[in-house]
Amino acid sequence: TDDSSFCLRIFKIIVIGDSGVGKTCLTHRLWSGRFPEKSEATIGVDFREKVLEVEGEWIKIQMWDTAGQERYRKSMVQHYYRGAHAIFYVYDVTDERSFQSLPVWIEECRRHSRGHDVPSVLVGNKCDLHGASRVSGDVARKFAELHGMPFFQTSAKNPQVSDNPEDILAMVAQRLKNQKPLALNPPLGTEDLCAPNTEKRGACGC
Repeated sequence: TDDSSFCLRIFKIIVIGDSGVGKTCLTHRLWSGRFPEKSEATIGVDFREKVLEVEGEWIKIQMWDTAGQERYRKSMVQHYYRGAHAIFYVYDVTDERSFQSLPVWIEECRRHSRGHDVPSVLVGNKCDLHGASRVSGDVARKFAELHGMPFFQTSAKNPQVSDNPEDILAMVAQRLKNQKPLALNPPLGTEDLCAPNTEKRGACGC
């Protein structure tokens, strides 16, 4: 096959949840396979791209990470949700409030995206902190079932103790393969779609 005519389908995954649940660290793990040595609170929107092979087809995944703070979210919300193909709802297993906030995130997402048609997953992050967990797996699993989404417990820092983030992404990519893409990438060797990462400041609880 002539590489010059090879195009990638592009799919957009948004990662949402309260500030401090580890969205940036999880996104970095999904993108690079590593835990970031240093992470800062997201200001506005940041996204990373990853190319995956799914059943013989190469697709491009755009992972959009957003600020959890409402003051940053309001100005970006419609742009952020527009065209999303999948959603990762992330909470911190050591922070019950981040779990209790999930219905608000789900409602916001349904207002600004395609709602129930968008494949979604529930991700409990930081499960390596066993003794500090405040949200039981059974409670989270029932919540996920109520909202019709798969449930995973993971750790961006130490995935060996939990569901591997890369396996979660592979499962979602499998479902995305059968959807209409956001766009086609230009042929390889030409200028790619790009959007620089937004500026980051502050400290992030990852």
